[in-house]
This record gives sequence, C-alpha cells and structure tokens, in this order.
Amino acid sequence: MPRLNRLFCFLISGLLLSLSGTSQAQTHWIMATGYPQDNFFTHNIEMFIKEIEEKSDGELTIDLRPNGTLINHDAIKRAVQSGQVQIGEIRLGVYGNEDPMYRLDSLPGAATTLEQARQLLEAQASYLEKLLSEDSIIPLAYVPWPGQGFFTSVPLKSVTDMQGMKIRIYSQPTRQMAEQLGFQATILPFAEIAQAYSTGMINSLFTSAQTGIDIQVWDYAHYFTYTGTSHSKNTIIVNQRAFHALGDELQRIVLEAGKNATERGWEMSRQAAASNQETLVENGMQIDQASNDIQQAIGQIGDDLLTQWRESASPEARDVLDRYLQMRSGKQD
Repeated sequence: MPRLNRLFCFLISGLLLSLSGTSQAQTHWIMATGYPQDNFFTHNIEMFIKEIEEKSDGELTIDLRPNGTLINHDAIKRAVQSGQVQIGEIRLGVYGNEDPMYRLDSLPGAATTLEQARQLLEAQASYLEKLLSEDSIIPLAYVPWPGQGFFTSVPLKSVTDMQGMKIRIYSQPTRQMAEQLGFQATILPFAEIAQAYSTGMINSLFTSAQTGIDIQVWDYAHYFTYTGTSHSKNTIIVNQRAFHALGDELQRIVLEAGKNATERGWEMSRQAAASNQETLVENGMQIDQASNDIQQAIGQIGDDLLTQWRESASPEARDVLDRYLQMRSGKQD
C-alpha cells in the first residue's frame, strides 16, 4: 500500500504541474479589424499572428475577427483602449478630431508616394507613440494604403465633371477636398459603402484600388481616375495593460512581430498598388491618370489644408511636419 500511495501521489503531482503549465500557456487575445479576409492588410495581420503564436509556442494566441464582424471599424480604437478587446487595427485618419497628427497623412499632397509616406512615419513615430500612450494604447505596426483615386460611373476629364456628384470619402481632409472640388461628400465607414451605393446615397468614391476590389466596385462604377494624392496609414494597436501583463519574452516576441508586420506591410502595399489596378481592368474598368486640371486643383486644396493644419496643431506637431518636409526636400535634391 505505501508503494501504491507514493505512486498515486507522484501521478497527482505530475498532473497538477501539467495543469499549472497549461494555465500559464493560455494567454488569449481577441483582435478586431474592419477589413475583409482577402484584403492585404488582413493577410499581413494573419502573418503577424502566426509569427507570435509560433515563436511563443502557443503561449499567446490571438483570435482575429475581420470585416467589422465583432466591432465597427471606427470604434476599434475605443474598444482597445477600454480593454473590450486586447488588440486591433485602426486607420489613423478616423481620429483626426482627437489630434491633428492623426489626420496629417491623409492631407492631399502630404505624401504622394510610398517613399514619402515612410519619411512621414519616421518623423511622426515618437509623437504618435506618445499620443496613443495617453489612451493606454501601444502602437505595434504601421502599414500604408496604396495611392488614392476616384471611382465614377462616367469619365473624369476635368474638375467640371465632378460638380454635384455624391461621393463617399473617409476623413475630414478628404471631405474638405471633395467639397472644394464640387462633390457632395459623405464620410462613411468601409462596411456601409455597398448599401450607400444601393440606396443612391453615393454614386462615386475617393479611395484606393484595394477598397474598390474589396467592395467589387465594378458593380457600381466603370472608371478609376488615379490621383496618388495621399498614402494614409493603418496601425496595429494593443491595450497597454494587456501588453504589460505578458512576460518579458512574450513582449519581445510581440514587438518583433510588429516590426516585421510594418516592413512586410510596406512591401505588400507596393505590390498591391500594381496588382489591384490589373484586377480592376480584368473586371471591365477603365483606369486613367488624373488630368493636370484635376491634379492642380487638388494640389492647391492640399496647400490650403496644410496651412489650416498648422494653425490647429501644437508647436510639437508643427515641428514633426517641418522635420518631415526637410527630409522630403533633402531626398528630392
């Protein structure tokens, strides 16, 4: 009997240790994003999650809820801040009313190429990190959208063709731009675009080719007039408390996966810019470069909006802009 008791105690101890180890391995996060499964942003997030789960040997797992199925896209920042979900993806420009820095990259002409967008990020990064930390949020990765353009049912040859069109845009700067060009502009989240088309609320879009593909825009429009204009950014963010609850090694894994997602995402955006336009053509759409008339009008509006931005921004934020403009002009020299 004593021998059996010792064996029994040994088995029970081993089971308790096993259960204890399992409980430590069950850190589980939920991640919300507003974009569909086949969007390149979502593919990048899936690789980000896979890297974390593999390098942590399953100690940290992340359940991704794409396409706004869990939380409306515009509400994700608040959900992460409050801890409703631990991690999410946001579009910075959505929160431009909270601080001018959030909308800087969506100003027309602020960053018309991916190279300029990367320089802007370098100038912004520390400011954005401090800004988000005030809301108990840590930024992990930044990924740019490809250049923008107009989706319409008729060709846009000049600014006069835009007069009275009802357009969906995604931020206050793009709304101001569209209205000054002559559009009737409405800010709508991604998930509401198809319904807005079907009800006649809109008959055109200003967005990237990627968004056009996501909503199968060829059902509503026949022309894509490319302008470049801006390369705004999405950001992967994590709740500060959830992050600091991880051990040092898990924190390192998450931060490294975020850096890798940034580098990979930049290249994915570059590739998407070319392949997405091919997809539009394959679905019967005509792609044109914006006329000088349109580009000049957008450029002038962008200059005016940048002046307004300076007036609304703090001295520290204006320093960020000046640093970026110096970097951009230095590269062009």
